[in-house]
Amino acid sequence: MELNSWLIRSLLVFELCAPIFMVSCKPITIKGSSSATTGSSPFPANFLFGTASSSYQFEGAFLSDGKGLNNWDVFTHDEPGKIMDGTTGDIAVDQYHLYPEDLNFMKHMGVDTYRFSISWARILPKGTFGDVNQAGIHHYNIFINALLRIGIQPFVTLTHYDIPQELEDKYGAWLSPKIQEDFEYYANICFQSFGDRVKYWATLNEPNVLAIQGYMTGAYPPSRCSGIFGNCSAGNSETEPFVAAHNMILSHAIAVHLYRTKFQKTQGGSIGIVMSTVWYEPFSNSLEDKLAVERAQSFSMNWFLDPIVRGKYPEQMREILGTDLPCFTKHQVDKLKNAVDFIGINHYTSFYTKDCMFSPCEGTGASKAKGFVSQTSKNKVGYFIGEPTEVDWLYVNPQGLDNIVTYVKERYNNTPMIITENGYAEKDKPNSTHIEDVLNDVKRVDYMSRYLEALATTIRKGADVRGYLAWSLLDNFEWLDGYTVRFGLYHVDYNVNLKRSPKSSAAWYRHFIAKHKGQRLSAAA
Repeated sequence: MELNSWLIRSLLVFELCAPIFMVSCKPITIKGSSSATTGSSPFPANFLFGTASSSYQFEGAFLSDGKGLNNWDVFTHDEPGKIMDGTTGDIAVDQYHLYPEDLNFMKHMGVDTYRFSISWARILPKGTFGDVNQAGIHHYNIFINALLRIGIQPFVTLTHYDIPQELEDKYGAWLSPKIQEDFEYYANICFQSFGDRVKYWATLNEPNVLAIQGYMTGAYPPSRCSGIFGNCSAGNSETEPFVAAHNMILSHAIAVHLYRTKFQKTQGGSIGIVMSTVWYEPFSNSLEDKLAVERAQSFSMNWFLDPIVRGKYPEQMREILGTDLPCFTKHQVDKLKNAVDFIGINHYTSFYTKDCMFSPCEGTGASKAKGFVSQTSKNKVGYFIGEPTEVDWLYVNPQGLDNIVTYVKERYNNTPMIITENGYAEKDKPNSTHIEDVLNDVKRVDYMSRYLEALATTIRKGADVRGYLAWSLLDNFEWLDGYTVRFGLYHVDYNVNLKRSPKSSAAWYRHFIAKHKGQRLSAAA
């Protein structure tokens, strides 16, 4: 590709579509916390308030009741130094056994739904065609029924990063098209076993993160990368992320097609996909940085959503990657278009984006695999994108949620959206002698209040948002951070029988939900 000709075409598009690309580069002012609404609630009558989790981060029960090894089991045991505190998810917060207590917490908060993922290796220990682990089916049946008895809708993700290790060992998992058939088989078992009661299905959680972390940087299993991206024993960071993503997209489409043709009419549920989303602001007022914002979205969220809504990859990806980006057949395109009933949005923070196509960038930013962009927390004149937190990647910028939801609304024809994760992280404080200080999480309350206020504004402007799920119900195993970072509305004491204690944020969320449910009832009356 001739980069100069690409820039000329981009400049022409920019002139024609300036309202879409123009983003203010003024420093973002974070206002004080305030009530998310005044008067009647902006949240629709059927709006879902809930919390979220995942199997590897919550369940524990490492190899209990016939569960097989998954990729994270192997990764945390066999890759010393990868997890910050050297821990694993073998026990996690043991929700597999302690779920009755957790259900009581959810009932007390008044949530409408609980998002959790099924452990693929607990249903199919070998991961391939063969015996179904009935003990795994039994466990999830009990859990789903228990949720429904207290009026909470189960929201099920089929896979949240973890897959049976056998798929990796046999054919390279997401690098092989064989996984599409295995994923369809697994999805069919889940729809058949639980679909009469589950009305919300997500196929994949954050496949855009998995493609990058697993196959570009090598930070997640299967730890594949090359060159400047990381230190891995095998992999190709310039091509494998796009092969893995291609198979994830097609696996999603196959599962959606299966659900719609075989189960949806009788079961009456909906099916979508959950994406990691970041709002990007330009690093400077330069035209190059403003164009880089759109490339950043193309190489992150649009990478997956464009195919499953529009049936093709973003044009920016095709122009930059060329033959390194796989192609869809006509048959696949027919299955892909509108292969989603809702879009799950995981959103936490925002970043500034810098052009690396025509300006030098440090590190891996100059790679075509990243769209020739880099991201940073500060803009050219030194302003943070939002208030820094104890976690180096999390900046408080509520406007970013409004912006990203509006962007998805406009790009994807206002397809129904659910905020499937949003939350605030604090570092673990193992030497704290006063539990009251740990439980009084005023910064999390402030974060949730302002992000929900931003979401209310977006809904008032016409965005079809149908739910908000806080990450997370409990402190838990936070992937590479292990147990050193806490996101929970409930504190977990990892030293004393995994004791759960409500934080101030749990009480605040309970009040918020009750208030808005009351406003909706008053409006209806």
